[in-house]
Amino acid sequence: MGNPVAMFEIVSTDPSRLGRFYGELFGWTVNADPAWGGYGLVDTHSEPGPLMGGIGPSYQPGDTGVKFYVGVDDLGAWLGKAEGLGASRLVEPTDLPEGYGSFAMFADPDGNTVGLWAGPTGGS
Repeated sequence: MGNPVAMFEIVSTDPSRLGRFYGELFGWTVNADPAWGGYGLVDTHSEPGPLMGGIGPSYQPGDTGVKFYVGVDDLGAWLGKAEGLGASRLVEPTDLPEGYGSFAMFADPDGNTVGLWAGPTGGS
């Protein structure tokens, strides 16, 4: 069985505007948190269980866009496997606040940014 897409993220120079856009378009709820710099967790209201997501602010030029995160059990091992297949490591395993697990990121051989996510019960 393959690893599932576990989370998505949309990074914008105006995350409030995009939160309203996706809320109106798809009926999603975006709960922006000022403590997280305006980053908002997205409830897609999908079934059988909603796909986790977030809409957040841009922190540097060129980081806007849509990213997906694949659920894995060991961030370091999967980063190493990706590098062995031609990827470049972008973000080392990093814990998320409030028990949301941890993540890492790499650029695939074409330069697309891909995230890895180990949920609250996963390892890093």
